[in-house]
Amino acid sequence: MVAMKSFFISLRARLEREEGQALVEYALILGLISVVAIALLSAVGTDVSQILSKVSTALASAV
Repeated sequence: MVAMKSFFISLRARLEREEGQALVEYALILGLISVVAIALLSAVGTDVSQILSKVSTALASAV
């Protein structure tokens, strides 16, 4: 009975600590930024590819 009570007391103490929350929040923010960046790059990627292709052909014809 005493062992079970001490287990629950230590479990409650672990749940009340807030040391790792900042790390989790930063990881979530980083994940969100990554998803947005990937979405933007995939949406704009074809346009950038076409522009670079036009620049490449213009430079090739100029030389």
